[in-house]
Amino acid sequence: MRQNVQSCSYGVFYNKPVMGSPPAPHHKSLLSDVMHPWVSEGGGSGSDNKPPTPTTKDTPSPTGPTALSVTTADFQKEALEAHNARRQQHGAPPLSLDLDLCRETQKWAEHLVQQNALQHSDTDLGENIYYKWTSDKAAVSGKDAVESWYSEIKDYDFSKSGHQKKTGHFTQVVWKDSQEMGIGMATDGKGKVFVVAQYRPAGNITNAGYYERNVLPPQSKGTY
Repeated sequence: MRQNVQSCSYGVFYNKPVMGSPPAPHHKSLLSDVMHPWVSEGGGSGSDNKPPTPTTKDTPSPTGPTALSVTTADFQKEALEAHNARRQQHGAPPLSLDLDLCRETQKWAEHLVQQNALQHSDTDLGENIYYKWTSDKAAVSGKDAVESWYSEIKDYDFSKSGHQKKTGHFTQVVWKDSQEMGIGMATDGKGKVFVVAQYRPAGNITNAGYYERNVLPPQSKGTY
């Protein structure tokens, strides 16, 4: 049985099973306990952090906030290029952008806005989630989300094998066997922004040998 670990950028430790229906029998997906600082920008404040409240609901609440799509072709292109620039540094082949995955990630990003929650979907795919609070509607770029995920490299020890806490976003970004990705972004129009990326095939497979083959040390610093 293969197991994979999904990751979400989150302001506190969050380690519990994926919400919703269980994945197919050949995968067991768990949230990794990763920590990413809340970001608050604009409006003259740099410390007004407003994290979402976790919820176990699986469908959007009819009384929840309206979710607005702010995904553009430029955002998707920038996110793809940011992924591939980092992957190249680790000897991983480039990802391609899949429109079906983009549609699914967009739906989930809007769902998270409506639920005011940070939780994974019930997909068998790899999944990274990024949250930011900002008063600048143009503040989140494709590169911002990817660089946030990739920054976990500082906590990854390449001399050790297997899954390591607080590094699941990074390892999925550079996972060698992943070939396709989709990405979507949504906001409530009041400062809350969610970015969701999905990867196929999924990374972060915890069976023996997978991390050694798929998370390679950086071969160059690159120019990105």
